[in-house]
Amino acid sequence: MKNQFEQFNALHHQTEPLLIGNVWNVQSAKSFEKLDFKAIATSSAAVAETLGYADGELMTFEEYAFVIKHILKSVPLPLSVDLESGYGNDASEIVENLIKLSKIGVAGINIEDSVINNGKRNIEDASTFSKKLAEICEQLKSFGATMFINVRCDAFLLGLPNPVDEATKRLLLYQKTGINGLFFPCITALGDIQAITKVSTLPVNVMCMPNLPDFKQLQEAGVKRISMGNFVNQSVYNYLENSVKTIVKEGNFKSLF
Repeated sequence: MKNQFEQFNALHHQTEPLLIGNVWNVQSAKSFEKLDFKAIATSSAAVAETLGYADGELMTFEEYAFVIKHILKSVPLPLSVDLESGYGNDASEIVENLIKLSKIGVAGINIEDSVINNGKRNIEDASTFSKKLAEICEQLKSFGATMFINVRCDAFLLGLPNPVDEATKRLLLYQKTGINGLFFPCITALGDIQAITKVSTLPVNVMCMPNLPDFKQLQEAGVKRISMGNFVNQSVYNYLENSVKTIVKEGNFKSLF
């Protein structure tokens, strides 16, 4: 299956931000296709929950790849994979995974600068993580593989002190490594977003949050990609639970029709 890197990359350099549909199975991916989305991406948390796991690389790479393959076979849209911290202990192991994903048609990945140990998430040393990114990009290139590498910086997600300063310090290092995009989940203040896009030479990605500005404001602030995270998945299953409650309460199925 052909990797759709070029098409996916171009979507990050258009005038309007790329609104990407976050999916967890074939059925959800097909829904976004019907709605004329230009690209989709897995939510690792949503896929993990579907398989009965908590987030944090508790499902195996093989289990994850099984879901990814079925999505790719069923939907022609460019697909990015939320790879968490890479499913590997070092750059070489991560690159092995990226090559496997590239061969089945995955266009891009997200990789995080934080890791979960014993249920607690901690951010990695910026310099050490930057070196890992550079190694990943160099090794990918040596294998002739192309992959949109979107780096998730967790300065805002973790509520670090002075998150704009921390994120800026990190993005200045990360964008020199050969990656393609930068992702800042949980950033919501327009001024913070503008501060980040002003210094970034790469497309900036933000994520659905209750106080996130609307899409037009995000475009004007320089954002190039908008993600949904696992919030659509949560909303779908909240609706399912409430729908079934109504059926039980009313003693019939009329509410479904």
